[in-house]
Amino acid sequence: MNRSTLTAFLSGLLFGIGLLLAGMANPAKVLAFLDIAGHWDPSLALVMGGAIPVSAIGFYLARHRTAPLFSERFQLPTNTRLDKRLVLGALGFGVGWGLAGFCPGPALVALGTGSFKAVVFVTAMLSGMVIFEMLERKKPD
Repeated sequence: MNRSTLTAFLSGLLFGIGLLLAGMANPAKVLAFLDIAGHWDPSLALVMGGAIPVSAIGFYLARHRTAPLFSERFQLPTNTRLDKRLVLGALGFGVGWGLAGFCPGPALVALGTGSFKAVVFVTAMLSGMVIFEMLERKKPD
């Protein structure tokens, strides 16, 4: 296994453990966080409040590098436009998160715990990705 693959694996493992410890792979906890008009659980706000400064430091340090540690170049998006596809995708993501209590990362972690809800969510997510790819291929250039 090369360094890049090992680093990706260990980063994903650490991220998954963090999601489990923070409760973000528990849909009931996520839905309680989103229920600001009912029995709101602010604990995930504290998790995000801790994650944002750590991420900001990482992005700050990355800006001063010419390449990542284990790659030849950074792979960053070049599109900066807010278009209909982005807005509709964000809305779909938010609605799905609010209905299911999962977003992709925590859903994959919960899938590893054997959660039936996660199986349903990941199946629906993968189906949506396949449908999107099929529609994209049919679009004229």
